[in-house]
Amino acid sequence: MRFIRLALRGLLVLVLVLAAAALWKREEITRLLAVNSLFTAEKITSNFSHMDQLFLTRPLPRGAAPASVLPKGAPITLPQSMPAWIEARWVTAMVVLKDGQLVHEAYYRGTAPEDLRISWSVAKSFLSALFGTLHADGTIPDLNAQVVQFAPVLKGSAYDGATIRDVLTMSSGVAFNEDYLDFDSDINRMGRVLALGGSIDSFAAGLTGREAEPGSRMHYVSIDTHVLGMVIAGATGRDPADLLDERIIQPLGLERAPYYLTDGEGVSFVLGGLNLTTRDYARMGQLFLQDGQWQGRQLVPADWVAQSTALQAPGGAGYGYQWWVPVDSADHGNDYFAHGIYGQYIYINPAHAVVIAVNSADRSFKEPGVEDGNLAQLRGLAESL
Repeated sequence: MRFIRLALRGLLVLVLVLAAAALWKREEITRLLAVNSLFTAEKITSNFSHMDQLFLTRPLPRGAAPASVLPKGAPITLPQSMPAWIEARWVTAMVVLKDGQLVHEAYYRGTAPEDLRISWSVAKSFLSALFGTLHADGTIPDLNAQVVQFAPVLKGSAYDGATIRDVLTMSSGVAFNEDYLDFDSDINRMGRVLALGGSIDSFAAGLTGREAEPGSRMHYVSIDTHVLGMVIAGATGRDPADLLDERIIQPLGLERAPYYLTDGEGVSFVLGGLNLTTRDYARMGQLFLQDGQWQGRQLVPADWVAQSTALQAPGGAGYGYQWWVPVDSADHGNDYFAHGIYGQYIYINPAHAVVIAVNSADRSFKEPGVEDGNLAQLRGLAESL
């Protein structure tokens, strides 16, 4: 009988310990479960408009000034092929500007204009714009400087020997599996670090494999952009998100205060964690269409706009400084775009003075021909105006 009482007491203690541990780790467990169901068909659309309910976040003040005006233009008729494309690609929002005027705006799948939508890799182009301001003011003057000069924690990692230019052009040479459909890929391991409140800096420093020499060829890996953020933080002693807010976000006069996803140390997830309204994504596109000028202020240097949206990656790959540049851009109005997984775009066509911001929840985004088809639709719309 005494043995049974001791066993029951021990079992009770174990249950209490497990309950306490579950309570202590509840938020981490909730975020991990959110990662595992983030892209399911029944949740993806809502999740992409409510990432602050799933992950650690930090707000960015939009400032006290009123939202900048997007003047209304004459409404356009979409090309005949576009409604079917919108349905097939699970588009949730589209905003079109022509000559700086709002000529089309539509929201789908139960979403609303006020939704703060996840940028995914569209955020990379925002970070590039910030970097351009720091390059111009002399804070980071040399694109050929080693990244470890500003982020010494990366010494001994695969990034030791890579330059700032290498990470700007996705040419670091770091071995990194970016397959979102592979549970064990590096990009999904990084997502779990984010969900569980780990450190993305430490994750980057722990990468030791290389598949090419730095600067030898382009290989798109999202962690390169995080390293660019580490360079900015090391050069300035500040979170890049704060600098982005001061230099670009607040002067743009966004409609709603955006927010970033963060890791467990409060470091902003600059490679893909920015959340804005679709109209505000369009404002960013208009800023670049206007060569970095907004309401009489030069927010991003015009020469950086030109350089970052021109072909810069080695081997003639279709990439600038964190912007996508089609290799046949000259045949289509010198167009370029910011692009995120699951169908996020800021498409800019200077020759036609068109900006198209698109948000989507397309679970088939990696199927053959989808990305080429998306670009064809955006080009077709721009060239029809």
